[in-house]
Amino acid sequence: MTTATTDMTQAIRLTERINRIEPSATMAVVAEADRLRSQGIDVVDFGAGEPHFATPQHIKDAAIAAIQANFTKYTAVGGTPELRDSIVHRHAVDFDSDYRREESIASTGGKHALFNAIQVLVDHGDEVILPVPYWVSFKDIVRYAGGNCVLLHTDEDKDFAVTVDMVERAITSRTKLIILNSPSNPSGAVMSPEDMSEVVRMAAQRGIWVISDECYVYLNYTGKRFSVGSLREYRDRMIVVGSLSKTYAMTGWRLGYALGPAAVIGAMQKLQSQSTSNPTSIVQKAAVAALKGPQQCVEDMRLEYINLRDHVVKGLRSLPGIKCTNPQGAFYTYPNVSALFSRGGVESAADVAGKLLREAHVATVPGEGFGTREHIRVSYATSIAELDRGLGRMRKFFANL
Repeated sequence: MTTATTDMTQAIRLTERINRIEPSATMAVVAEADRLRSQGIDVVDFGAGEPHFATPQHIKDAAIAAIQANFTKYTAVGGTPELRDSIVHRHAVDFDSDYRREESIASTGGKHALFNAIQVLVDHGDEVILPVPYWVSFKDIVRYAGGNCVLLHTDEDKDFAVTVDMVERAITSRTKLIILNSPSNPSGAVMSPEDMSEVVRMAAQRGIWVISDECYVYLNYTGKRFSVGSLREYRDRMIVVGSLSKTYAMTGWRLGYALGPAAVIGAMQKLQSQSTSNPTSIVQKAAVAALKGPQQCVEDMRLEYINLRDHVVKGLRSLPGIKCTNPQGAFYTYPNVSALFSRGGVESAADVAGKLLREAHVATVPGEGFGTREHIRVSYATSIAELDRGLGRMRKFFANL
């Protein structure tokens, strides 16, 4: 490095807020897996958190039609009236909610909606209750806003369940927000409708906000699909964040949404107007087709995920030393690999995941990114054949560790 380059590097002073956060652990795994593939290495990818299904044809057709019709200009920041009405309608049909257009916003993915909601609700010093394990971005988005995460540790022996009693014990005078994520990424845990309802009721009575991240709400395997949006009497203290990414296999399309009080949605729209503006116009037309079109594709994918879950859980449990809960939603397992520690220089989940990728060429995500050091996240959003290839590599790797 030259002296001029050194001086330039030393002169760069980044903001304190950007230094509070870390890069996404899942995106780091994706990047490393892509790097290995670029070298011609065959990687079995259990790291990516996205459906292996193709986007349904009627959704793709709507996007093509939008292009042909030259629907390629700016739209309203929060989405077209047609899209916002479609979001509200779909949620009302599926969850008996009664939101209005002005209580909805479309964004560039569910993560964007979540980011905006937290930025307009959380101020410096505010406490945010966050169950562990948590999705990688929750903690960093809260920290970027200046908030402090109060981590709520769940019990693996109880399938990482979150209960109202656990949440209540974590509340202090500084609690501003509770984040719920059911079904959960990474554990696949599902809160009971009763516990979710009680948390929302308790929070509303105490003037605390609830954000319910319902990205995987349609991938619930308990037979009790539930959204807090159905709790109409408490709607003034909660934000529902949703996404089309997992429900309709539209991860790359980047379309998410939020439902909540008009004043909060308006603030989110103001922030969005100064960052990304509207979601892509073409994608908005595709989203309308997804929300208003046939929904059998959603159920077909859900049923296939159940088959994949059963297959991968059985396979993981057959690996010596691996402990694995039975996820009740989403498309991840969260096996405990701590029995492997102190073998072959392995001391943490990050070590396990790193060696799995480098030596066995199986991509997983280490639990440290989700708040635990004993687990790795395994995505089963792939084919049975690919699951078997990866499980075979893992069995051989662990046996020789």
